[in-house]
Formats: sequence, C-alpha cells, structure tokens
Amino acid sequence: MPFHPSVQEWDADLLAGDPLGFPGYDERRRHLAESGEAVRTGRTEHYAYVEGRFEVLGGTMGAAVGERVVRAYGRACDLRLPVVVATRTGGARLQEGMVALIQLARTADAARRHRDAGLLSLGVYGSPTTGGVYASYASLVDVRAAVEHAVIGFAGPRVAEGTLGEPLPPGSHTAEAAYEEGLVDELLTPTGAAEWVDVALGRADRPLPTRPLPAWADPAAGGAWGEVLRARAVGRPTGIDRAARLCTSWLELRGTDPVVRAGLATVAGHRCVVVATDRYHREGRPRPAGFRLAQRAVRLAGRLGLPVVTLVDTPGADPSPASEADGLAYEIAHTFAAMAACPTPIVSVCVGEGGSGGALALSVADRLLMAEHAVFSVIGPEGAAAILERDLARAPDVADRLRLTSADMSRLGVIDAVIAEGQSSLDAAVAAALDAAVPGERVARFDRVTARWLEG
Repeated sequence: MPFHPSVQEWDADLLAGDPLGFPGYDERRRHLAESGEAVRTGRTEHYAYVEGRFEVLGGTMGAAVGERVVRAYGRACDLRLPVVVATRTGGARLQEGMVALIQLARTADAARRHRDAGLLSLGVYGSPTTGGVYASYASLVDVRAAVEHAVIGFAGPRVAEGTLGEPLPPGSHTAEAAYEEGLVDELLTPTGAAEWVDVALGRADRPLPTRPLPAWADPAAGGAWGEVLRARAVGRPTGIDRAARLCTSWLELRGTDPVVRAGLATVAGHRCVVVATDRYHREGRPRPAGFRLAQRAVRLAGRLGLPVVTLVDTPGADPSPASEADGLAYEIAHTFAAMAACPTPIVSVCVGEGGSGGALALSVADRLLMAEHAVFSVIGPEGAAAILERDLARAPDVADRLRLTSADMSRLGVIDAVIAEGQSSLDAAVAAALDAAVPGERVARFDRVTARWLEG
C-alpha cells in the first residue's frame, strides 16, 4: 500500500534463506522470488519507505526482511531523507528461529542511528501490527498513526489469550485502545495515510480546528487582583486557542493529559514544535503525563533542529495524590532540564496565568513574552493568602504584594516584552521572536535577574 508511486525500490532481489532447515519452509520461500519478501523498501522524491506486506508469510521478519530494513535506514541517513514506516506484520518469522529474532536488535539499532542523525521518522500502523516489528523499529518512529480498527499489540490477540489462559477484554489490542493510551498520535481512515504523511513532512497544511468560546467581560477591577481576574476570565482564549489561530498547520503529538497539547506545526512560515496548555480542562492544571508530553515535544524539536513555541496558561501543576504518586515533581524537574538542554531556539508566551513551577517549566525560553493582562507568580494569590494570612479571603490584598503583573515581570527583567492583547499582536510578536531568539539566552536572562538582586 505505497502512499506514492516509488521512485526507486531497494534490494528487491534480497530473499530469505533457510537457516533451520524448517520443514516445508524451503518450498514456501521459493515463491518469494515471484512475490517478493514481506517488506518492500525504497524511496520516493521526499522520503524513504519501509512497507510491510502481511500477504507474504504474514508480514513476518526474517533475515532478509531485517537486512532490507537496516539497509533502508542506512541509505536514508546517507541521503538525509526522513523514513516512513508502514506496518502490517505478525512479528518475527518462526521458520528462521533466532536468526529472525536477532533482527529486532539490528533494526532497532538502524532506527536509532537514523534518529541520531537528526532525521524524522513516521509510522503508519496497519492491521495487524504485532510482535517483533512492533517491538523494534516500528515503535522507534518519532510520530505514530494507526489505521482505525487495526489490531495492534506486542503479542497478537491469539497469542495473548493462549499465554494468559483467558479471553481479552473488549477493545484490547486495537488502534483505538492504543490511541486512548497515547501510544499513537492519530487515528486514520484507510485512505488517510498519504495526507497525514504530507502534513507531517511539512508538504501540506492542516490547521488546528478552532472552537467557540463564550464572550468574556472585563472584570473592571483595579490593581493586581484585577489583572488576575482578567487572566482567569471565562471565555478568554487559552494557550490551545491561541495556537489554533497562530499555527497554519498542526500535526498532533498525542498525550494522555488534555491540559497539555503539542504538535508539529507551522508558525509564521517556520516549521516548529508547539506546546500549548488548555485552561478549560481541569482549570489548566497539568499532570505528570502533560509534562512528559512537553519533554517529548522539546526533545523532538532539538533533535530535528526545529524551534519551539510554548503558549502557557495554567494556575500551576495538579497537586492531587494521584499526580504525586505519578512523579509530579520528578516530571516538572525533567521538563526544566529538557527546556534548558534544547539546542534550538525557544519562544514562550504567557497568554493568561502563569502559576508557579508548573508554568515556569514550560516557559524557560530564549524569548519570554507576556500578554498585557496576563499574570505570572511564584504562587497563586489564594495560596499566598493561606500561607501569609491564613485567610483565603485576603487573596486580593496579597496579590499586590506578589508583583505578578506583566508590568512587574518586565521591571524585574524576567520577561523580554509585553504584548498587547489580541491575536494579531501575538502573531506578530511570536514571528519576530522566532527571528530574534538565540539558544542560551533562556539561562542568561535568569542569571542576570538573579545577579541584579543579590547583595554582598
């Protein structure tokens, strides 16, 4: 099922041997000279491909299939081409025994070398995608899609039921289950793969859908507390709403926390990775899975040489016992580390509320901007009132002491610029910041702020 006519097929004459002398296998493999092996490799004008063929010995991987895959990744590295993997496989080939099984390690290493070369890989999981192929190079792709209703799993359903001695629950080992668990980024119709690949490669645009928001009214309150109310106003566009208008194209990098969204995107003509929060889920409080998605997105951007844009609007990380048990502080810390280590420019905009470390972890940027009526604080006013006054009702008074407005952040030197409210102002500011951002300024700015306020 090639997505485009092949420009060149590779290694078509490379066929399986019979290392075990397996009964009946010699006769079956003779037909491979006519049908071809269980994988087809080659290149189009824009990418290299590895295409599984379930109709040939169940799409299983033996020595010849593994070698074709290894050579395809190697040629893709030499040609600086992305790789598109389309799977339909039953796993390692039983008739070749351990000679087949070791191909998992060989193909995984080939995929790793392609990744280390800074090249993009995409996976389209057809039905079935199981066994050794799924547990090797197919799962090492950067962005993953699955065809609707495809059978997906390390052990195929029959193997799993036989091993466990009990029937599988409804929906297990399906593309839909993998999607719900964040194991694949998108579900595709049987004819949707070609468009998805083109969007992923930046050869076609597909905007992120916008959603209607209720009209929001200015709270007409003064001081810092008034700015807090403006930042939190129901109907104010949050990070993902800003992204839907900022990005001319979006390919989802899926996570399991709806508060944090990420995508391969196009912003002001730049191919980027964008991370955006959504305040309208759980008040915008990310859980550990949300920070893990952000780490994945930032690391992918760094490896591919793409800039990062984050659009932040969160009162802070989710402090629930479930989040604590899932390693909340650990994931926030690793998000700080991933942002600091990213070798490409990062631009961040606080578009609403920036609350404590959960927000700052997504805001370590070479150009850090704030919307005019956004706020950023070491802690929310309510939390500060509980600590300082033991009275949540004192939050409006405490807000002034926290110096949390955009003007305060500018005076402190924490941010680079304040953006006028409105989408057009944000679009222009992000475009200019992408042109001006220099990797390394993210740490230097915070060093300058620290030095300014040291004594002695």
